[in-house]
Amino acid sequence: MIGTQPTGAIGGVIISAVSHEGLTVTVDGKPARLAIVTDDGQVIAAGTEVAREAAAVAVNNYRGFLQGKGFLRVLSKPIAPGAKS
Repeated sequence: MIGTQPTGAIGGVIISAVSHEGLTVTVDGKPARLAIVTDDGQVIAAGTEVAREAAAVAVNNYRGFLQGKGFLRVLSKPIAPGAKS
């Protein structure tokens, strides 16, 4: 559980996290965006809102773990449909 998780499973894709910047993505060295895509291919949201939300959920989950709250699931509030940046 504690330690470094394996990364690098998606060829050409680098997802990075900086505590004061959040998540960023590059594909083959070029800037990219995170997106929420349904199973049928509809893009629900993309861009900085998705990256911010994903980072916030991950941080809140980790904080809950450190606080020993007894649960490890953290949910975000809904992202507005069509939110893209």
